Amino acid sequence: MSSVKKLSGLVLLLLGTAALAAGTRAQEPQDQQEPQDNTQAPTQIMPKPAARGIPGIDDTTDNDNQTTNWQPDTTPTTGIEAPTLGQPELGHSYWIPGFIYGSTIESQPAGLGTGNTGWFANNYIGGELSLLENWSRSQLGLNYTGGGVITTQQNPETGENGWFQQLSVAQNINLNRWKIQWLDYFSYLPTSQFGFGAGTGLALAGVNGMTGTLGPGIPGLSLSLTPNQSIYSAIGPRYSNAFGTQITYLFSPRVSVTVAGAYELLNFTQPGNISSTNPIGVVGLNYALSPTDSIGASYMFEAFHFDGEPQALSTQTIALVYTKKITKKVALNLSAGPQITSYRIPIANQTSNVGVYAGATLTYAFERSSVNFAFSHGVASGSGVLSGSDSNVATVAYSRRIGRVWTGTLNFGYSHNATLGEGASTAAASTYNDLFGGGSISRPFGRNVQLSAAYTANHENTSGTCTGPNCSLEFTQNVVTVTLQFQTRPFVLP
Repeated sequence: MSSVKKLSGLVLLLLGTAALAAGTRAQEPQDQQEPQDNTQAPTQIMPKPAARGIPGIDDTTDNDNQTTNWQPDTTPTTGIEAPTLGQPELGHSYWIPGFIYGSTIESQPAGLGTGNTGWFANNYIGGELSLLENWSRSQLGLNYTGGGVITTQQNPETGENGWFQQLSVAQNINLNRWKIQWLDYFSYLPTSQFGFGAGTGLALAGVNGMTGTLGPGIPGLSLSLTPNQSIYSAIGPRYSNAFGTQITYLFSPRVSVTVAGAYELLNFTQPGNISSTNPIGVVGLNYALSPTDSIGASYMFEAFHFDGEPQALSTQTIALVYTKKITKKVALNLSAGPQITSYRIPIANQTSNVGVYAGATLTYAFERSSVNFAFSHGVASGSGVLSGSDSNVATVAYSRRIGRVWTGTLNFGYSHNATLGEGASTAAASTYNDLFGGGSISRPFGRNVQLSAAYTANHENTSGTCTGPNCSLEFTQNVVTVTLQFQTRPFVLP
């Protein structure tokens, strides 16, 4: 109960901070901005241009006439954020409340083996909130979804009524040559976030899943910098948080330096899982080859600490980075380089190892569809099952508008996690292969209601040995998800 109170207090504190910022917004003169991307000509002059810096997601739904031309993405090449397609220019600061009901109908609990069959349902009932506050040189964005979970599952380890929370918040400040950003992602879920609610309103915080360009587009952390939850064998509710901040200084229009730091945690409420914390530091040099292409070089240090485990790890990574960003069309990031891993307790009589780090993200928008891809290879925290792992994670999402109102999506994810060596973990299995795949369909009803339905198959295959009544080396879980979302019209902030 004490952890629940602490988490509730954290959520309330962040929401209160955002509300206070909205209520005390200073009236500052607006800067005149020339278009930063010649491919996007402005179509209308809005009374209050949005600040530069928090990029949005691409959405071709024309469901509000306050959007005009798109602003280009300004995230640094070597930063901790994934690049985006930019964001639409919005005329006003606003906030939007909403309501969500979702039900996941599942064939068995994830990670407990094929012997635990029997369908059950988790019902999610909660509220949603999105807020966007603009100043002349800064911008605050917030998306939040939270409420209660009512389950029909009777398993004593995971079948308890509880609550769920998802929060993303970011602040961006532009001061001439300086760009300062901080962001935070928090979630408390009864199951793994890997494929959770894919293609439905449960997958995202806030109302931006149904309002398109009205939802604040908060940039996501790179896949390799988010708490790893890609092993389904970790059971029970868990909360994760990733806080990051970065500062970029522009020496010239082409050359800049970025310094960033982040702190991640993944904690479980049920025994038998391995909670972890990860401080991260990054420094990078960015060089713009052209208005759309940039290169960079970065150094990253990351430490891995595991609750109740004697092992601890640290990695040092030197990476070369390439980005290509065309507003409302392409956002590509490629990075690779050597990664040196050090162990507190020697593994195979070695205290360190040299491996390879690689990462890639791609968002590509067509006229009526879009593709999102992310890949990460390197040392990870172990997803609550291992005390560190050699990890490969890839996700793909394809979305397409069907007719005037329907939208269909296809989602796929795959992960391979292996122990770092003999003695690296008390877990019996040495490798975990997990995947999810499925599709969804959704449509709005008017401007305030959206209904979505999805099917997802989750599968895990492990190697090694296994004991215990609920243990299995392989399982498949079928999940049917239905969500109903309601939102009000935006409330314009003064």
